[in-house]
Amino acid sequence: MKSFKALITAVAFGIVASASVSQAQEKKGQMTPEQQIERIETAVGSLSADQKAKITAIMGKTREEMQGVPKEERKEKGAAIQKKQRDAIRAVLTADQQAKYDAMAAGAGGKGGKKKNQ
Repeated sequence: MKSFKALITAVAFGIVASASVSQAQEKKGQMTPEQQIERIETAVGSLSADQKAKITAIMGKTREEMQGVPKEERKEKGAAIQKKQRDAIRAVLTADQQAKYDAMAAGAGGKGGKKKNQ
């Protein structure tokens, strides 16, 4: 019975901890890599497992780069890092998907990919 209570306590703690992390990400306005993949897939259509893996790796590399930039320089250097990410993601997509990705970016005020006239 004691181990059952310990298990329930551990599960409850895990749920609370994961909810806190999720809320922290939402407050910062940051989407998880899974949410970003889902957003891209909604915009461009189905992604292959290979495309998802490559895009996830690109996002991980971007996250690492951003963490290496001092806070006071993030606005200046962050835009270039984000553009590099968009270009890398775009390169993983098919021509048809790239056009849809561009449309998604245009609809988001230029965020998320290249504009059509570039």
